[in-house]
Amino acid sequence: MFSYQRKRKLPLLMVLMVLFLFIPWTNALGQDALPEDGAYFDGVMGEDIAQEIPTVTARGKVTRVLEEREDQIESSGGAFENTMQYVEVKIINGPYKNQIVTAEYALSLAFTEDEQNVSLKVGDEVLLTMELDDGGSIVYAYIYNVARDKSLLLLVILFAGVILAIGRLKGLRTLITLILTVLAIFYVLLPLILRGFDPIFVTVWVCMAITAVTLLLVSGPNKKTLSALIGTIGGVVAAGTIAKIIGTMAKLTGLGDEESMMLLYIPQNIKFDYKGLLFAGIIIGALGAAMDVGLSLSSAMFELKEQNPKLRRGAHIKAGMNIGRDMMATMSNTLILAYVGGSLPLLILLFAYQMPFIEMINQDGLASEIVRSLAGSVGLILTIPITAVVSALLCEKDDPRR
Repeated sequence: MFSYQRKRKLPLLMVLMVLFLFIPWTNALGQDALPEDGAYFDGVMGEDIAQEIPTVTARGKVTRVLEEREDQIESSGGAFENTMQYVEVKIINGPYKNQIVTAEYALSLAFTEDEQNVSLKVGDEVLLTMELDDGGSIVYAYIYNVARDKSLLLLVILFAGVILAIGRLKGLRTLITLILTVLAIFYVLLPLILRGFDPIFVTVWVCMAITAVTLLLVSGPNKKTLSALIGTIGGVVAAGTIAKIIGTMAKLTGLGDEESMMLLYIPQNIKFDYKGLLFAGIIIGALGAAMDVGLSLSSAMFELKEQNPKLRRGAHIKAGMNIGRDMMATMSNTLILAYVGGSLPLLILLFAYQMPFIEMINQDGLASEIVRSLAGSVGLILTIPITAVVSALLCEKDDPRR
């Protein structure tokens, strides 16, 4: 059992730790490192954009389906079908609200007839881009996307409802931690990376802060939480370190997917460390599973000690390792299957062209996914002994016989 003074000191220590994790970024977020709006339009690019037709975006609802039209387009790669759907849309927001326009929507732009978007029907909400003439009147409207946010909101409400119904107070804490995690990513991690900060350094600190806040809210300020925090951070940092070492040896570029390539052309004109972004992604990907293992194992270790206060350190660590081994198989599979699921189209593409295995694994994109999944799994596995040892040591300090 804790002494009274230790009970008072531990929450203060953990709160100070959280503040320590967040303080380095408070000044950084206040700096105006990003270019001002329109700053990147200077020069030739700005002149080209100024000559373009003015456009405006809006949200609308389909009121009538007019027709579908198929055009055959010839290109150097062969002929392919371009199927367009024409609909009447009522604009429901912005300066042109309640105005009805005729808009076109590309159902397919592919080499096969089977590849096409789902046809629009009356009542569907869509996102429009509209071209304007010099007088501000709409001369052309194009549907660039179906509005999916309301469907996603319904899923979010269902998700929150299930968590609250089953978890109750714990579920509420879980929702709070999830919201804080999303805020940390969108308002701390991404802005700092866009300001040119080292992605690995930023990611490690943000992940440490997320871990500390999440575990404090879920488990409270106690030694069990401290043990899980140390084990999780140790495993995640190990995953990032291993990924960086192996990635450097394998000469990974970090440009193995389309999204990374598109970062070359963003308007902020930032020179990213693409390998750093790859390794940062590995750290983030391993964090959730490592937190799960760290807290579960820490809880089990403290429970073992509470049920058997005479349990010696060696036997205690051995018991924790046995529990951790049972977690290891399923959690490692979870990480690997998650990464395989994310790269499934790439794997199908490589198999479709019957690429030899040795050539397949030497592809930058696939090699990156292999490093991502295996390095994350290694970090996850290392979370187990770190958490077991730290928990055993902290439990011994609470033993009144010592």
